[in-house]
Amino acid sequence: MNTLTKNIFWIITTLLLVAFIFSLFYTERKPAIVFSLDQLASKINSGEVAKITVSGNDLTIQLKDESRATSKKETDLGLSETLKNYGVDPLTLQKLSLEIKEESGFRFWMGILIPSLLPLLIIGVFLWLMFRQARTGMSQAFTFGKANIKLFSQFRDKITFKDVAGLKEAKEELAEVVDFLKNPKKYLEIGAKIPKGVLLLGLPGCGKTLLARSVAGESNVPFFHISGSEFVEMFVGVGASRVRDLFQTAKKAGRCIIFIDEIDAVGRERGAGLGGGHDEREQTLNQILVEMDGFERNDARIVLAATNRPDVLDPALLRPGRFDRRIILDLPDINDREAILKIHSQGKILNRDVNLRQAAERTPGFSGADLANLMNEAAILAARKNRKEVIQQDVFDSIEKVLLGPERRSRVLSAKEKEITAYHEAGHSLVAASIKNADPVHKVSIIARGRTGGYTLKLPIEETHLRTKSQFMTDLAVLLGGYISEQITFGDISTGGSNDLQIASDLARKLVTKFGMSEKLGPITYGKTEELVFLGREIAMEKNYSEKIAGEIDKEVKAIINRAHDLAKKIITSRNHVLKAIAKKLMEKETLEREEFESLIKSFKLKPIVIE
Repeated sequence: MNTLTKNIFWIITTLLLVAFIFSLFYTERKPAIVFSLDQLASKINSGEVAKITVSGNDLTIQLKDESRATSKKETDLGLSETLKNYGVDPLTLQKLSLEIKEESGFRFWMGILIPSLLPLLIIGVFLWLMFRQARTGMSQAFTFGKANIKLFSQFRDKITFKDVAGLKEAKEELAEVVDFLKNPKKYLEIGAKIPKGVLLLGLPGCGKTLLARSVAGESNVPFFHISGSEFVEMFVGVGASRVRDLFQTAKKAGRCIIFIDEIDAVGRERGAGLGGGHDEREQTLNQILVEMDGFERNDARIVLAATNRPDVLDPALLRPGRFDRRIILDLPDINDREAILKIHSQGKILNRDVNLRQAAERTPGFSGADLANLMNEAAILAARKNRKEVIQQDVFDSIEKVLLGPERRSRVLSAKEKEITAYHEAGHSLVAASIKNADPVHKVSIIARGRTGGYTLKLPIEETHLRTKSQFMTDLAVLLGGYISEQITFGDISTGGSNDLQIASDLARKLVTKFGMSEKLGPITYGKTEELVFLGREIAMEKNYSEKIAGEIDKEVKAIINRAHDLAKKIITSRNHVLKAIAKKLMEKETLEREEFESLIKSFKLKPIVIE
């Protein structure tokens, strides 16, 4: 419960208490009739009054017809004298039943004390709340230099290597760290030193944090987790103070793991910032270096850190004795993806038709986080359609949603736009189906997804880590297929191919400047990238070539694009009847799955084109 919630709670409690106290004295049901002394005297003289009850100055009158009324006597006189002044004979008054109530007991004294003490009570409660708030602020000021550490218990939040699918090589590397934390004596006796720091490198979502927690789970030691951005504040010295607090807390825990996530937020190369050599981030980094140097030989503390930007880290952080072991976490291959999908399908009701292997085949390049999101989206899609279980189509639709965005069936296309989109996607798919060894087409659709009006989904048959020039030329030809299809069919072009042209242009330039695939310029890379901290990549790109070479690069990029353009144009022109058949089918059904598309292509008995 935070401070604001507690304050509101006490204020409400005080008000309820005040209301309760008032209810003790002011909630009695009062008679509806109130007599003046003249009216009371008249009633007594006419013989209508049966009983009078006196309580202080208050009079309660009971009439002979069982009705009740109230009145008040004069303050300084008794009842007899008061009524005598209004013409009531004392003998007549003696005939009435009179009851005198003494003012004493709890209600009497509380009636005197409450009006005096209640204001003091309310003022006291508010003063207490104000002082309490002030104490909280002071305590926060004193704890400003404390690290915001998250401690994961090895008993309550235990994660082991079994909970991490894939990453076989990374787990083998970390097994040594686990063994050291379990049996440090074995290494110390032989004179071995375990690495003080282990740096996990990988793309976002590939499992760096999960793997670090699994090391703690396997070792049965405490796991201290903090993000690099949580060290740095606007006040000088706070970051260094939090680093000291983190390592002191870990030292008290004995054998443990300190995990710093996104360490590039605090570990960037010194001297490159706008604040010079004395900014807060650099002081924090210096303190981390000092603390890691302070580890003793028999210290059983391991520092794990994760980043997806190892290129910007300070060299002092990576030298032997600090983060001297680096473990690279690759994106999962097809077997790992299937295993990850099985883990994230736990707790979800899957239909028997769900084949996770097929889902793994359709998700090359997906990280572990992407696959977790994929299975969650599939479950949400099934629930949206009021189904009790997830079917295979839910999984496939979720893959496309993650890749391209949600379907936009509400986007209504005119007949002309639908025809243009159909021929555009038919161009992509026809070029892909015509070239030998091209990635197979898994799906063609003219249903809008995300920002795309339609899409052609082609995926590799097997995992590849190397790509050849002919494969790149195939990709360029497929990218230009939609543009050329529109040009040949309608004699005009639309904006639908703008993104294809952008991707093709960037890829062609990489072939020349990065991959050395230009026949004219040869096996040379052009352009030196300086990874500066506060500058964008384009601004920091240094040209290490002349203006003449820059002109030659532009010419080579254009030549590669023209070659791919000619190839795609040749295919679409010579196989225009197939193009029309695909487009017609798309306008009828809007979507063609792999089996239906391949059946259509096979019916024309096309001969594959080989790119030399």
